[in-house]
Amino acid sequence: MSTRSALPAERPQRAAAASLVPAVERAVLVVDHLAAQSQPQTLADLSKALGLPKSSLHGLLHTLAALGLATRNTRAEYALGPKPVQWAGAFGRQSGVVEAFEAAAKELPVIAEETIMLAVLDGAEVVYLACRPGTRALAVNFRVGGRFPAACTSSGKALLATLADQRVRELLAGHPLPRLTRHSLASLAALLRQLDRVRGQGYAVDDEEVAEGMHCFGAPVFAAGRTDAVAAVAVSLIKASTSARRRDEVVSAIRELAARVSQRLGA
Repeated sequence: MSTRSALPAERPQRAAAASLVPAVERAVLVVDHLAAQSQPQTLADLSKALGLPKSSLHGLLHTLAALGLATRNTRAEYALGPKPVQWAGAFGRQSGVVEAFEAAAKELPVIAEETIMLAVLDGAEVVYLACRPGTRALAVNFRVGGRFPAACTSSGKALLATLADQRVRELLAGHPLPRLTRHSLASLAALLRQLDRVRGQGYAVDDEEVAEGMHCFGAPVFAAGRTDAVAAVAVSLIKASTSARRRDEVVSAIRELAARVSQRLGA
């Protein structure tokens, strides 16, 4: 399977909904919503949030639970099931990008103590495919399958910078930029200016935009025949304990890691 075909497609736009199978679209809608919640949801909660009648939603949830895509607890509340984790692992194996990341990460001892991540773009969010934990404790848990707004993360901005500005506008159209901290970018115009700088310097920066006290540096990963990045690698540091010299070492290392992963993917 090619790297291109294995990377996640952007979520279907409502304008193309007429070409979708309604039952499948509803199932994905429910699974996406469950994945985004921090606690189990009641049938009433789901019906209200998704705009679906309880009668049809009940049958859909029963099917999803039977297939491992949802779980139901003793209080009749629903949460995401274990099956998506299995799919995530299969995606990593089939795309080759996780294998390339893990192999290349072992070759750079300069960032052996730092936490490094591999992410892909999914609409206006990044999804983490792999994480190589470092020895330093961090304020944020970057778990496999986790999501963050692309506009806040260094990996997301590294990915967005390989797209044309018009494509970035389309991905973020109609939605204010999410702000996870007071340092997060406040406008699309500010994001586009920053993406222009990313293109020039070859790496992106998250300066306390995901978590106070942390800064991250990300670089894009390319595959053969692609001008847009297929993934991005990023490293997270505790800002107060990072010297300017160490920052430069880490930036150089993350760019080298991106280059080595890209080389393994044929770029």
